Amino acid sequence: MSTPARTGVLSATAGLARAAAYAPDWRKVFAGALAREVEDRRFFLWLPVAAMGGVALNLAADREPVLWLPAALAALFAAFAGISRARPFALGLSLALAALFSGFLAMSLRTERVTAPVLDRTRIVDLQGYVEEVDLRPVGARMVVAVVSADGMPRDKAPRRVRVTTRKTPDIAAGDFVAMKARLLPPSHAALPGGYDFARDAFFAGVGAVGSTLGPIRRVSAPGDASWRQRFNAGIDQARNRLAQRVNAIIGGDEGAIAAAMVTGKRDFLSNDAKDLIREAGIFHIITISGVQMTLVAGIFFIVSRRLLALSPTLALKYPIKKWAAGVAMAGSLLYDIATGSRVGTERALVMTLIVLGAVIMDRRALTMRNLAFAVLAVVAIEPEAILGVSFQLSFAAVAALVAVMEARLAGFVSDPDPFVPQRGRAATGGLLVDLFHKPFGLLVATACATGATASFMAYHFHDLSPYVLIGNPLTLTVIEFFAVPGALLGAALYPLGLDAPVWLYVGAGIKLILWAARFIANAPGSTLHLRAFAPYALPFLALAVMSATIWRTWTFRASAIPFAIVGLIGATQGPRYDVIVAPSGDEAAVRDADGLLQIVGKRFNAFAAEQWLTADGDGRERRARAIPTRPATGSAASPRCPKASRSASSSIEWRSTRIALARKSL
Repeated sequence: MSTPARTGVLSATAGLARAAAYAPDWRKVFAGALAREVEDRRFFLWLPVAAMGGVALNLAADREPVLWLPAALAALFAAFAGISRARPFALGLSLALAALFSGFLAMSLRTERVTAPVLDRTRIVDLQGYVEEVDLRPVGARMVVAVVSADGMPRDKAPRRVRVTTRKTPDIAAGDFVAMKARLLPPSHAALPGGYDFARDAFFAGVGAVGSTLGPIRRVSAPGDASWRQRFNAGIDQARNRLAQRVNAIIGGDEGAIAAAMVTGKRDFLSNDAKDLIREAGIFHIITISGVQMTLVAGIFFIVSRRLLALSPTLALKYPIKKWAAGVAMAGSLLYDIATGSRVGTERALVMTLIVLGAVIMDRRALTMRNLAFAVLAVVAIEPEAILGVSFQLSFAAVAALVAVMEARLAGFVSDPDPFVPQRGRAATGGLLVDLFHKPFGLLVATACATGATASFMAYHFHDLSPYVLIGNPLTLTVIEFFAVPGALLGAALYPLGLDAPVWLYVGAGIKLILWAARFIANAPGSTLHLRAFAPYALPFLALAVMSATIWRTWTFRASAIPFAIVGLIGATQGPRYDVIVAPSGDEAAVRDADGLLQIVGKRFNAFAAEQWLTADGDGRERRARAIPTRPATGSAASPRCPKASRSASSSIEWRSTRIALARKSL
């Protein structure tokens, strides 16, 4: 007779045998998933990733790379791809390498195009030049000047463009030829390794110096006529400033400043407290002209023009009015980009929008991951340095997540070969109650996916996260959709007639709702999670996790996101923690005290550097409490009064270069 234990063992063994008989063959599962990915041409979507990898390799170079070698390698591997079309593995590898070296080459070509002189040291100079842009502030202004002469400096040594600030609101507009005395400095590099590098952005904007004016700004006679581009850009900037001032004056307060930023892209009216508020609530994107606004503008132009064309039965029945409407939307999107200053983020949103509308004209499906891939390739070809910017990373990660959700919803998981995916068809549409439930639920799911895709980038760049972003983002998108964008278009159309004031009050009412919700979220317990800086390898692995989760269609391949995410999360907890940080100028430092907190010391106080140091340390103290500089005792090793002592303190810690390749190229 068998014992109960033996019976139990035999039953368990039989159960495992039956389970093994029905378990899927992993080779068949992988082959089926691979066939699905090949059929859907998902491997093509990794070519932009390879191109971005080439850009990153170029940035990692410690000297200026040559042009001929990456060009030759890109052409060589493209040729290999052409002759190996019958061998899928060789074809894919050749295309990946061709994309890699093409991205490397694009970065070098971009550097060659924008290279301009950069100021070597602090100077006080007399400048003359054309004012290209003026950003008005509540007190004073900031302007960009195209330099014609600079205090006798040789033309080949003088910066091509400078950005200066003035404490008084000047009676100067874009397009004026001015003379001024200014104190100029070289653009500042990152305050910490991996931090925001203003020198890089200034280099690609052609700005070779920054500073402030000393004395009045005078209009003088120009030595010659401005170029047509300067006159065109000056006219656009003047119109933007007039509209921004009117919107800000009618609405008033921070609501008016946010409305002006939404409508014109001018963000300098906004107070620091309001910026901190919307950042803590996780809705800082409300004051940026990005993909959401561009999509809504294109959608409004498309729908309105198509409905108007459909009023004529002849046009509706005999002509492709849908394509005509797409053309109108393309023109409207282009005008919107120009009217809002054509910033880098807006230009990327414009590229994506034009590709989507072009797909409509070509009778292709508009919202696909392939169109997003083409947009990334376009950005890499035109502005490859943008891949380092938070705007690029956030916008494309969010769009990739939304497109992936839409593709999964359209597919319905019906034909997915993975045995781990529930086999179900599309949900049948119900009545009004079902629609009332599904639409808000769909918005919440889409917002959650986009937020999850962008969370790692937000944490890496800003060192904080808002747990309540799922509340703030849907509300923000609703206000933008129903208040901001329609109001901006209607108000801009009525502005020349002087009938726009009620429209701006309508927009302001929506923004008041946003600020009320932002204050509620910011005051909630645990509204902001302060995080320390990540290890350098964390973000690439987290980005690969996001791309694996959104690019692949089968769960077998999507599982590759798990190891990437694990390595990235480990790196997120292994960031550097400095006990002493010395500014490159030597006149400010941060020293960790006995309580483990960084204290700012020095004879000068740089608020931006101090904020960068403390936020990277995960310091959640209030801005005002941590912005009080203290002066160390005489003879302290960190004392900035003695340059020699400062250099000694700086050399006593392990300090990696804060310049990546492009900052180095700007010197």
